[in-house]
Amino acid sequence: MDWFPLYNSLRIAIFSSVVVFFAGLAAAYYAARLPRLVKGALDAVLTLPMVLPPTVVGYLLLLVFGNKRPLGQLLASVDIPFVMTWYGGVLAAAVVAFPLMYRTARGAFESFDTTLAQAGQTLGLSNTFIFWRIRMPACRQGILAGVVLAFARALGEYGATSMLIGYTPGRTATISTTVYQLWRTGDDAGALFWVGVNLGISAAVLLTVNWLERPAKGGPTP
Repeated sequence: MDWFPLYNSLRIAIFSSVVVFFAGLAAAYYAARLPRLVKGALDAVLTLPMVLPPTVVGYLLLLVFGNKRPLGQLLASVDIPFVMTWYGGVLAAAVVAFPLMYRTARGAFESFDTTLAQAGQTLGLSNTFIFWRIRMPACRQGILAGVVLAFARALGEYGATSMLIGYTPGRTATISTTVYQLWRTGDDAGALFWVGVNLGISAAVLLTVNWLERPAKGGPTP
């Protein structure tokens, strides 16, 4: 059994989740403080990958990072090509998963009690300290849920990933692209095996999200 698709899918999902975590936090933090009109316009841009077909997202990435494009050629000249490489999969998965992290984190930040931050400022605490030691712990459930959802989306990504990195066994193959290739060649047993693996991981992710959200929704037990 070749376990590379599982390894590569987890590698892509983990690295893209790290990228999305920091990028989503930064975007959500500053967007939550913007005027409503500006925030609405910014939301439309940042959440666009969530409503576009994944193949369209992949095509747009190829227009930017393709080997015949200026940026793609520049990156290839320093040995960092994003086409037909696993880290190209990280890029594609991060772009598609980013809106989930951004929207979830923004909702958590908007529900934060700002009087806590104001109290910290009156005590002379820095904005960095307030963010990581006051705001983040208060919003941790929503943020963790966003990270888990982004990880799940990155793990199951197919459209943008297949457009940008294709399918090469032992190099760029993921669970999703492997399922398609096995089905295309008539190997239903192999395809069903990887479908089962993906279902198991997805179920675990959903249970984790439910576990993270339950304390926030439920009140104290009498």
